[in-house]
Amino acid sequence: MRIAVLALQGAFIEHEQMLHRLGAETFEVRQLSDWQQPKDGLIIPGGESTTQSKLLRDLGLFEPIREAIQDGLPVFGTCAGLILLSPMHLGTMDIDVRRNAYGRQLGSFYTEQDIVGIGEQIPMTFIRAPYINKVYGDAEVLAEVDSHIVAARQGRQLVTAFHPELNTDPRIHEYFLQMCA
Repeated sequence: MRIAVLALQGAFIEHEQMLHRLGAETFEVRQLSDWQQPKDGLIIPGGESTTQSKLLRDLGLFEPIREAIQDGLPVFGTCAGLILLSPMHLGTMDIDVRRNAYGRQLGSFYTEQDIVGIGEQIPMTFIRAPYINKVYGDAEVLAEVDSHIVAARQGRQLVTAFHPELNTDPRIHEYFLQMCA
C-alpha cells in the first residue's frame, strides 16, 4: 500500500513514521509532480490550515486533490487536515468546523476516548485543535470529547481534531489503511 502524505507544513513526518511501522509505503507531496504518482490514499496533517490552503492553491494542488477525494481517494485529515476537508476549503466533507476551538497552545491537552469502529480508550493529543460543531449529509460522528465532535467519517474520508500520529497507538492509522485497501 502506498500513501501520499501532504508535506507542506505540520506533523507529516510523524504520520510517515506511523505508516511505516504498519508496513505501508509513503511519499511526500510538495508539488504537483509529486501528486501525480500512484497512491492508495492521502494524509493531510495538522499545521496551519490557512497556510496549507494557500500553498495548495499556489502550487496547483488544490483542484487535483479535491477532485481525487471527490472521485473516492481515501483521505485522513488530522487537526488542520480536518479543517481543510470542510466546506471552508476543499469542501469534500459535510462538517461544520470551529477553528482553534480549544484556544492557544496553552489550551492543548491529552485524553483517551472510545472511537466508534476503531476501539476503546484511544489516545488523543489536542494542540490548538478545532472541533466539529455538527455533521450533516453523509458524515457520521465517531467520537466526542466534552460533547464536542472530535472524529468523523464520511465515505472514504476520516478526520480527527487531535493528533494520533503523536502517540504510539496505531489503531487509527490501521483503520485508515483498511479504508485504503
